Amino acid sequence: MAASRGPLDEVLNYPLLSALLERRSRRVVRGTSIDSGALSHTSTNAPAPLSPLEEAVLIVVTGLSGITTHDGPLDVPSGGKELGTPFLNILARSASSPDNSQPTRFFLINDEGIWLIKRLQGAEALAVARDLPPRWSDWQEADWIAAAAAVKTQVSPQRLEFPRQYPYYLGWNRQLSNRPGSSMFLPVTDVTPMYINGILNLIEQPPGQRPLFLDDWRGFEPKNPEDVAGWVAEHLGLAPDIPYQPIGGVARARGGYVNPQIVVPLGIAGRMLSDHEAYFLQQNLMLVAQAMGLGAWVHVCVQSPYVFQQDSTKGWHGLGFRMEKPTKTWHRWPPLPASQPNPVGIDGLLEGRCPPYVTSMSDAVDRLLEEKRAAYADAQIFARSYADPALMARFQQDAAGYTPETIVYAKEICEYIVDTYGRFPAHADAFALPGTWVQIGHLELEYYEKYFAPFEYRRQADHARIWNE
Repeated sequence: MAASRGPLDEVLNYPLLSALLERRSRRVVRGTSIDSGALSHTSTNAPAPLSPLEEAVLIVVTGLSGITTHDGPLDVPSGGKELGTPFLNILARSASSPDNSQPTRFFLINDEGIWLIKRLQGAEALAVARDLPPRWSDWQEADWIAAAAAVKTQVSPQRLEFPRQYPYYLGWNRQLSNRPGSSMFLPVTDVTPMYINGILNLIEQPPGQRPLFLDDWRGFEPKNPEDVAGWVAEHLGLAPDIPYQPIGGVARARGGYVNPQIVVPLGIAGRMLSDHEAYFLQQNLMLVAQAMGLGAWVHVCVQSPYVFQQDSTKGWHGLGFRMEKPTKTWHRWPPLPASQPNPVGIDGLLEGRCPPYVTSMSDAVDRLLEEKRAAYADAQIFARSYADPALMARFQQDAAGYTPETIVYAKEICEYIVDTYGRFPAHADAFALPGTWVQIGHLELEYYEKYFAPFEYRRQADHARIWNE
């Protein structure tokens, strides 16, 4: 029988249904005083940051968890081939994401500063995984800490901080959010790869089902010189004076490549669902924190554009993103966020698939396609999910990729957005904020013992025993 690993065994053996039942927002971390009328409390404790092992477990559970199960059909029931390579990644993560795009990047904020939790890919991910046992249940303390260290990169030695007033902190958050000793997990979504991949996948439909992309925001400037009013009224059932612009020109629809009765307005496409993964991952963090006996709380974070910026004169110490102003001028401004500076990345650390990190959006499409080809062609990774590794070769032979026409149209759409709005994307930011973050920390137990029934903090009261403190 394996030797007990103390707190790790306690966490791994904690029932999932218990974590779901007992999950609560527990906001008051150790060392925090609260002005709350009859529920006020003055702390006599010093802040108590997470231990390296506690932090490592939380970091690791937001990351990679194996190889994806590639179990989609390759044939269209009515005839023809289904797109066989829709995913952006073959490695799996601990939460679902559209097209396995894995766009979420967590920033960890603690008393030591701001850290980016990198998402390892390809050979780099395999190099880390090769030195670790295949199952978390077999990991020792040193394994968790090594895995976390492999993905942590310091962005700033200073904790994220903003004035404790609206519009930075809302309501209760002014007193309780981002306190000393707490660890904040802030998700930021890289919209650009999923946006490009979403366009490709939407276009790569069987004949008669390919959508026509429309720009539904063109009311902000005079109509395009091309006379499209009559065609729009006839084929889309819209009033002739509505300034919708078919992207790629009317000729593409008239020629039958796309079905003008199936349209995708860019405004509806939004972020292409790229922020959904972040919410699943935050729920995972809440459940794991409960298993660990920690307090956790999902709540509204410091919002965009403030959180991306640093300005000591205003008391802003954010993430330090490059904010690219649109390169276009208009008679009237287009709707938000198209008229505003775009958070495109952190130079050399986190860069979107958009200018200034690409020479053109056609280049961005080509790079993404090459990354997808490399992911699907990597036998060392891809073959692991099959019972018979030889099946991988058969899959690669049978799987249909994107047609040249799809790639050309996708490039037209992406180039249109930059030409029209001077940024990419226009209807969302390159790096978007899902809008919430998770605070995790040791609880101010005296506060909970004073005011709450014991069953409301049973696991947290047991924390010292679990972690041998």
